[in-house]
Amino acid sequence: MSAFRSTPATSTSRATLPRAARRVGGAAVLALAALALTACQDGKGLQDEGAAATFSDSAVATPSATATPGAGSGSATKPGSVTNSGSATNSGGAKTTGVAKTTGGDAKGSSDPSAEGDRVTCNGSNTAVTVQAVSRPLNHMLITVKNTGKKNCDLTYYPVLRFDEMQWAPAARKDTQPQAVVTLAPGQSGYAGAMLSAADGSGEGGATGHRLTIAFQGRTPHSDGGASAVPSLPAAGVYYDSSLTVTYWQQSASDALGS
Repeated sequence: MSAFRSTPATSTSRATLPRAARRVGGAAVLALAALALTACQDGKGLQDEGAAATFSDSAVATPSATATPGAGSGSATKPGSVTNSGSATNSGGAKTTGVAKTTGGDAKGSSDPSAEGDRVTCNGSNTAVTVQAVSRPLNHMLITVKNTGKKNCDLTYYPVLRFDEMQWAPAARKDTQPQAVVTLAPGQSGYAGAMLSAADGSGEGGATGHRLTIAFQGRTPHSDGGASAVPSLPAAGVYYDSSLTVTYWQQSASDALGS
């Protein structure tokens, strides 16, 4: 029997398979690259948007209390006001703008006549005071105070009267107390009434006064309101007794006399 040699079946050898696979894989990669290039060129391919942009700490605009020459719009800011306009760029390239504004108090004084800084207490230094005897009501005297100053002044509470060397202060009639303090603008007048003696003669210690001192009260009852006034009296003097009382300061003469 003749010897024979077996011949392997026709197939791809081991050494050949990897090389063929590499050729196929390389071709596939080249094809994919070509497709990607084509997609980028015609703008129709999908693109990775990347991570969402986030703002960095430096992107926050903060107001500046002082203006820097040559920076910003160059407009001046009022004292007490801070205005800032600026832009910031975040880490993703986005640009943000912001405006911060704070407003402080007005550096100028208030023009409100009732504002504390525009009002003073009425007294003998900023007013002209006159007294006048009236026929009605009987035994009454009208006190007139005119603001001669440049600021509004307040007539607080009631006048404190003293004839000559009188050692007691006349009482004020509580029923005449107004709901608000009487404030006089420059040139304006306020009033108070004094009942000098009892019409029925029930008063005691009658006397004739030849000198009258009118004291003004301050912001609290019985406090010193400043300079007193000494208005002129009739040459014959003014008769009074223990019934002497006064009203609170009033806005009108009719209120002061109860008419």
